[in-house]
Amino acid sequence: MPTTRPPEPTREDEGQARRERRKLARPGELLDAALDLFVEKGYAATRVEEVAARAGVSKGTLFLYFPTKEELFKAVVRENISGRFSEWNQEFEAFDGSTAEMVAYCLNVWWERIGATRASGITKLIISEARNFPDIAAFYQQEVIRPGTQLIRRILERGVARGEFRPLDLDYAVYNLVAPMIFLMMMKHSLGVCVPQEYPLDPKRYLAAQLQTILHGLCVQEARP
Repeated sequence: MPTTRPPEPTREDEGQARRERRKLARPGELLDAALDLFVEKGYAATRVEEVAARAGVSKGTLFLYFPTKEELFKAVVRENISGRFSEWNQEFEAFDGSTAEMVAYCLNVWWERIGATRASGITKLIISEARNFPDIAAFYQQEVIRPGTQLIRRILERGVARGEFRPLDLDYAVYNLVAPMIFLMMMKHSLGVCVPQEYPLDPKRYLAAQLQTILHGLCVQEARP
């Protein structure tokens, strides 16, 4: 018995398929455009019309996906930073090295995944504009700062519990790891223009130096008898 072949797709079918693919890709394109503009211009100066134009769509199309600029910004943060905490916590649970190795891994992977990317500009934006936009500040605190500090605290608690780190004031020890990250992002997006060219900052060397100081301090350890 002869088999029945499915009908060949028509030009109309192909066009519909292309439109569907384009529709599915649109949110990602809008988020990419928004990230670029928020980092380039800041939150207040970025207009949704500019985001839509850079993504190649109308303002009305943008509002179908993100009804306000605030919602667009929140989606950018979730796409690039806060949406990754689940992945990072899973890595914490699976890590089987020493806690000193975990601290090194934490700082270096953070640089590769956030600090060296466009997303690092979000931190500079928040530092510059959060006081003028309290709703944005509250959102960032809830979705980035709280889970970030909680994860770092868990790392330090692990070291203390395993006898690898001395007892620490954990509320403040967290800042020892946060500070190098913020410094590097501010150097990249703001302070770097003030640094003489003969004093370049290599992020990897900087993190290595910070790790040495955090883990071993500056003073020579006296040998015990």
